[in-house]
Order: sequence, then structure tokens, then C-alpha cells
Amino acid sequence: MSRRVEDLEREALQELSRASSERESLREARNRYLGRKGEVAELLKGLGSLPPEERKKAGEAVNNLKDRLEEAFDGALSAFDESEKRERLEKERVDITLPGRSIRPGKLHPVTRITDEIEDIFTGLGFDIAEGPEVELDYYNFEALNFPKDHPARDMQDTFFISDEVVLRTHTSPVQIRVMEKGRPPLRVIAPGTVYRRDSDLTHSPMFHQIEGFMVDRDISFANLKAVLTLFLERLFGGTAVRFRPSFFPFVEPGAEVDIRCVICGGNGCRVCKGSGWLEILGAGMIHPNVFRKVGYDPGEYSGFAFGLGVERVAMLKFGIGDLRLLFENDMRFLEQF
Repeated sequence: MSRRVEDLEREALQELSRASSERESLREARNRYLGRKGEVAELLKGLGSLPPEERKKAGEAVNNLKDRLEEAFDGALSAFDESEKRERLEKERVDITLPGRSIRPGKLHPVTRITDEIEDIFTGLGFDIAEGPEVELDYYNFEALNFPKDHPARDMQDTFFISDEVVLRTHTSPVQIRVMEKGRPPLRVIAPGTVYRRDSDLTHSPMFHQIEGFMVDRDISFANLKAVLTLFLERLFGGTAVRFRPSFFPFVEPGAEVDIRCVICGGNGCRVCKGSGWLEILGAGMIHPNVFRKVGYDPGEYSGFAFGLGVERVAMLKFGIGDLRLLFENDMRFLEQF
């Protein structure tokens, strides 16, 4: 047995020497000699076949061999780990004599700047700010806004449907319904937020921002609508001319598109305004009586107007941005210009 112990120790140390340059080889060699079914374990199993007078001495020899091999293999693995750590630290060493990298200061995103500016103008006119869910019921997104199930105007908005009755809202107008359901006139509210449509190109994004606004009270007329929106656009764009054109939206009657004199060419005609000298900026109109009926208002007693605008479109016009996608790419070179 003592001869076998000596031979096994010599064999194990030779293999340890050959495997010391690779971690996996070291682990395999350790398992071969010290594993549950390794060579040392086989020696321990064989002790039972020895005569009783030799068994104790042989057992001590095998246990001592196990201790020496564990110390040798574990020491080799530790040395390997230490060597790897030194190499890694050497590669990752930081030269503290290099000049530091300056931290680029953050800037407000153009969409945030425009949203804040619009909110400031309307709150200055006495409007409150309201919010609503982005995952919306079909009822609030369409039906309560005078879009019946089979209404062709639903095709004007490419909708993301979660189910037959649940959608990602296509405009912030559902907030108008929710506010009117919970309160009574007089109401002056704007509703900024994120909206979603299945559209993506130079001037459209599947996710963008809108601001809905409305005013409801007794004796609200189209003159009030023109006064509020003209004042708003003059403050936002610095005194530019404004015009109203008849248009159709299911939730207002009459409806209008609102244009401003082209801020790029000053009304002389350019590529942006397609030579017309005017730029469409928002849609508006007098709230449809059917919408009032849905929220329990008497359209014979109350009247009101509503409007909606796209924040990204306003940002593009005000800052001269030619591609809507720039607003969502988070390119610091672009954002630092603002």
C-alpha cells in the first residue's frame, strides 16, 4: 500500500505540473485524483481488504496523501487565479495623468420645450391641465367623440388595437370626455400627452405627442375659438398671421383647419409650405352636440370649442427641423443645438 501511495503521489504531482497553465486542465486533474470517484477515493475503498494490523497505518498514509494533494492542487488553482487577476488589472490600469473627460451638460428636449411653452401660454389664459390613460377604451377614443362603430372617419386614424374594445389612444381627445363626465361647466382645459398611430416616415411617427384643448360654458361661440387660438399662435410664433379654413372632424361642427403664415419663407412660398405661403398647424371646431349628450350636457344650454395640435409638428416648424425622426434618435449633436 505504501508503494502505491508513493506512486500515486508522484503521478498526481507530475500531472499537476503539466496542467498548471490551464484552469480547466487543473480542475480535471484534481477531480481525477481527489474527486468522489477519483484515485484517492479508490485507495480508501481498498483499505477494507487489508489485514487489520496494516489497515490503520495504510489509512493514515492515504489520508496524508489526500491532504498533500489537496494543498498542492488548491495552491495551484489559487496561483492561477492570482496570475489572471494581475494580468487583468494590468490591462485595466488607468493612467491618472491623462486629462479628464468633461461631462456634457443636459438640455431640455425640443418636444419638452415646446410642451412647456404651450402649457405656459394656456395656463396664462386660465386653462387647467388634465391627463388621461394612454391605453384607452374604444368608447372614449371613438364612440363618445361621435365615431360610431361603422363610421368611415375611423379610417382617418390607423389605430393600434389591443382588443376589440381596447386601443392605444390615437389622440388626447378622450381626456375631454373624461373631464366632462366628472365635472360641470365652466371648463377650460388642455390635455398634453403621448398618442399612437400606425404611421412612420419623415413627418410621422408611430408614437408622438398631442395637446388637446377645450372650453365649455354658456354662450361660447366660434368667435371665442378664433380669439383664443389667434392669441395662442401669435404668442407661440411671434405675431404671425393666422387663417381658418372649413374642415371636417366627427367630434366638432363646424370644424376648421388653422394655418399660420409660413415661418420659413415669411409667406413668400417655399418647399416647406409647398409654395402656398401657409402652414397647417392645428384642427379645431365647435364641440358637436352628440359629444355633449354622451357626457350628460344639454347642448341647448351649453356650447364649447375644442382643438388639437401635434407637438412634434410645432417643434419642427419653430426650430426648422426637416426630419421628425431626429426628435427620437437621442443624438447629442442634434440635441445640443437646443
